[in-house]
Amino acid sequence: MKNNLKYISSLILGSLLLASCTKEIDQSPTYTLNGEDRFKTISDYEYALTGAYSQFLANSYYGSGNANAFVALPDMMSDNLYETSESLANYTQFAGWYYTADDALVEDIWLDAYSVIRQANLTLRGIDNLAATNQGAVNRIKGQALAIRALAHFDLLRYWGEDYGRNSTKMGIPYVDRFDIEQKPARLTVKGSWDRIEADLKTARTLMANMDKNIESTTSTASSARSLIDPMVVNAILARMYNYSGVSDSAIKYSSLVINARPLANQDEYPQIWKDVSTKEVVWSVKFQAFNSDIGGNVYYAVGNRASYQPTDDLLDTYTSPDDVRFPSFFASIARRNRVGLVASKYIGKEGRTDGIVDFKAFRTSEMYLIRAEAYSRLGDDAQALTDLNYLRTVRGADQGQETGADLLDAIFTERRRELFMEGQRFFDLKRTTRTVTRVEANGDVVTLTPDAREWNLPIPQSEIQANPGITQNPGY
Repeated sequence: MKNNLKYISSLILGSLLLASCTKEIDQSPTYTLNGEDRFKTISDYEYALTGAYSQFLANSYYGSGNANAFVALPDMMSDNLYETSESLANYTQFAGWYYTADDALVEDIWLDAYSVIRQANLTLRGIDNLAATNQGAVNRIKGQALAIRALAHFDLLRYWGEDYGRNSTKMGIPYVDRFDIEQKPARLTVKGSWDRIEADLKTARTLMANMDKNIESTTSTASSARSLIDPMVVNAILARMYNYSGVSDSAIKYSSLVINARPLANQDEYPQIWKDVSTKEVVWSVKFQAFNSDIGGNVYYAVGNRASYQPTDDLLDTYTSPDDVRFPSFFASIARRNRVGLVASKYIGKEGRTDGIVDFKAFRTSEMYLIRAEAYSRLGDDAQALTDLNYLRTVRGADQGQETGADLLDAIFTERRRELFMEGQRFFDLKRTTRTVTRVEANGDVVTLTPDAREWNLPIPQSEIQANPGITQNPGY
């Protein structure tokens, strides 16, 4: 538990990096500036923006250690992974759904996400004062910062929002849109939260249409490409946002833009994505280096050769085709501690390495195909939905199908389960479709989480409740 009571806008120091945003991001801050200081030049804002990207590597966001909240944790909380006897019980409260408002790891997820937002807001503060001298650079930096802010709020809404309906009046999240240590925002409705997320993303798209230079360099190598949020990434975030909120026509529009710009990897290329040899079909990746190691360490700790969590038989049984390229890309049979068994090796390391140092692929084209298929299905266009689903199946080496209606929608979610394993999706897919989690544990016990359970929504941290009188706790906590 953090020692001091801190609410979401009270993190005063902005972590800034001495690195250009056009290069691979060095995630280790080299100095900080007090939040009261005003930036004077475009270079100052470039450093601030790089600091915002670096915040995604916090331990409870995409980073290694702690909850790893937007990578593996949603699989640990669902029916994809079960805890083994090798576990040190660090995250049992999530897998067992008995988290509480005073849980330090719940607080860490909340604070780490708002740290990203804080740094994005610091980047935005005062930047328009430089528009007269370099409007294109201002647009480029501002567009990325707005997209970062929107994405972090979206991710908070996934854990804390009572539901995801586009016009829902249930409780959403506080939306922090300025750097202000005195701000104590109340929670918006879910609709209000979506309104703000959508507005930031749409503004980012508009700004990125008039920049001084491209965000992603055309000469980027496989080790550095796709590490920044450009217009294609904004389209991908919008597609995911509209899919979650049930706005199917817009989900089709924005997923199609990404699909047309970034083709799927073929069967030879696909395994190379997970070893950082190729960025084929990667829309945006978060760069990991030696000091940010073991992205999936809370599931399989490659250096220590310990599997705290293993894939459930229920998940493994979905890979029905022996030619499915995903199975050998995601799982490996590894001897460890006098036993041999399948482990989740998706993030085991770069080509030829097993040190857990590998980039996290936050958005990929395959997700866009699945978003578009789901949206077509919800609009009643089974033919188009099946075309997208079967195309992805074929490219991955899986068996095609001829499903229609409810069976087709179920097949799309099965494909999401197979394709997006340990990419921060499964728990939220079950939440947004009001399904029951049913998981067989290591000892054979069956545990369930029913759609009406309070645990689909994390509790607002107790420190936030005490420091911010405007905040309201989720029901049941």
